[in-house]
Parts: sequence; structure tokens; C-alpha cells
Amino acid sequence: MQIRADQLATALQRQGLKPIYTIHGDEPLLAQEAADLLRARAREEGYADRQVFVVSGAHFDWSSVLGAAQSMGLFADRQLIEIRIPSGKPGKDGGAALQQYCEQLGEGVLTLVHLPRLDKQQQSSAWFSALDGAGATVRVDPIERHQLPAWIGRRLAAQGQPVPPGEEGERALAFFADRVEGNLLAAHQELQKLALLHPPGELGFAQIEAAVLDVARYDARQFVAAVLGGQVGRALRMLDTLKAEGEAPVLVHWTLAEELRALQRARTALDSGKPMPVALREARVWGERERQFERLLPLLGRDSLAALVTAASQCDGLVKGLRHPGWPTDPWDALRRLALSALEISARGGRQGASPGRLALHLSTP
Repeated sequence: MQIRADQLATALQRQGLKPIYTIHGDEPLLAQEAADLLRARAREEGYADRQVFVVSGAHFDWSSVLGAAQSMGLFADRQLIEIRIPSGKPGKDGGAALQQYCEQLGEGVLTLVHLPRLDKQQQSSAWFSALDGAGATVRVDPIERHQLPAWIGRRLAAQGQPVPPGEEGERALAFFADRVEGNLLAAHQELQKLALLHPPGELGFAQIEAAVLDVARYDARQFVAAVLGGQVGRALRMLDTLKAEGEAPVLVHWTLAEELRALQRARTALDSGKPMPVALREARVWGERERQFERLLPLLGRDSLAALVTAASQCDGLVKGLRHPGWPTDPWDALRRLALSALEISARGGRQGASPGRLALHLSTP
């Protein structure tokens, strides 16, 4: 039985506690809240003893876990056992032990298994299927950027501090989201701070602007997604944050350049008469990137992409300490210029005005 983290409270009310809960995902705040909810319900139902096992390395002694599941608690008839597998890979022996654990689990034992985000292969494994079949699997999905304002709004309303309806409220939530994107733990702390600073009641934009710190965190992949999405302000803000956090400009450049080259490969395949799915497969584009490429490729011309790939090649030397005529010497300034050129082409489309001549303005202006 698989459920989302936001469905857990409802599932507990309707169905009560299952023998095993497997929590998996890479969002620490939401995973912690799911675990806390289960621990609180367990305490209410008399699970007074608690044992925690952390699986570290291939030589972990699984016999202690199997033994704990069969033993009675020291001070109560019911016990809570938590198994934490930070790597998400229990190994061959661990996988067999988890299957055995599920088969011999006794009465009066509630088990929480903590895992990071799992790929499709891991979720198809025998040990994961055994855990899911013996109880419930709680999937902790990340809060994407477009979901973040609504998530913040619900949290504010839950603590008795809703934002005003209409445009002012939307503006306040968008401002909040911009400053905590990619850092949900910090977002939670900012929400707690607002609860301490202001009494219950409606919160306006000015109050949120004065209180919320800029604690957003990004990685190079998110930056490139914003560039290809034509999100100028967001992409440039991400680039400034990456610089301030000490990210290596070589990594940022490589991530953007690889995406531009993939676009060029897919465009070449389309121009040769191949259908979109084949072109994307040849360009090694899968998952979330497919939708972005499907939107962009019909708009992008071969010459515009060629100009961008050439610019990326020139920028490659700049971020590695070399110089090129007409380009800034600072690697971050060079990345900014390359990003602006890519933003122009992604926002307007290669055949809708983002010509090589227009791109050259970005690339040649000192």
C-alpha cells in the first residue's frame, strides 16, 4: 500500500496503524514530519519501548534486528523499532533479512523503515515489495517551485496567519517562495519565526517582506531548467546564489553546455526527418527534461542553437582561466552572458527573433 506523505494523517484516521511503515524520499522536513506523526500515534496506542538500528556498511549485523522483532519490550508489551538505511541499499544479505523480518514480525511490534529517494529498480526489488506488502509505504515527494506558494499558504493558514485574498496574498506568497526555494527546512523555520513575531491574524506583504530571510538554495540543474524555461529573473537570481554559495563555475558551465548540446543533437535529428521521440532518445533526454525539450525544439532554429553551442565552447575556456576577445574575464560574468543568450532563445524561440545576430549582441558586448 503506497500513500503520499500528505495523505498519512487521513490514512491513520481511517485505517489505524499498520505493522510496518516505509518512509522514502529526499525531503528531510516532510520525512521527519511523517515519522513524528507515526511516533505520536504509536505512543497513544501504548508503544512505549523504542529501538533504533542504523544500517551502515555491508557488514551490518542483521541478526540484532531480527531478534528485536521477536523479543518483548523491557517496560511494555508493545515496542517501536526504527530501521534507518541512509544509503537506500541494504545489500544482498540485508535484502534477505528484510524479507525475513516481514515474514516473522510478531504482535505488538511497530516498525518504521527510513530510506532516501529510491529509483525504479530499487522500488521493484523483492525486499521493498516485502516491506510494502507487510504494511504501508509513505512516499515523500519534493515540493516543486510551482507548488511552493500554495504549500506556504496552507502552513500559514494552519498556524492562524493567512495571507490576504487576491493579488496581495499571491504577491506575498510568491515573495516568500522566492526566498526559501530549495530549502524546505529553512522555510519551516521562517514560518515558525512569523508565528513568534506576529499574533494570529492576517499577514500582509510588508510583514512577510520584513521578516523572511533569503535562504533559497539551488543547484546547477535547477539553474539550467530555469534558463531553458525562459525564466529570466529566476535564472539570474539562481546564478547569483550559486556564486555566493561557492559553487564551481566549471560545474555550472558544464551543466548548461551539456543541455545546449543535447538540444542541438535533438534539433539535428528532427531536421533529418526523425520523429520527436526518436530525436529525444538519440539526444539522451529522459524524464522531466522531455517535456521541456518538446516545448522548445519546435521553436528553436538550427542556426540559433549553433550560435549558442559555439558561445558555450568559448565560455568553457573562460571558466577555466583562459581569455577570449569580447568576453568578460570573470567566469561568473561570462556565465551570466551565456545564460542571457540562452534565456533569449528559450523565451522567444529560435524562429521568433532570436537570430544569431541578436545573440551576438550578448556575446560580444564588453
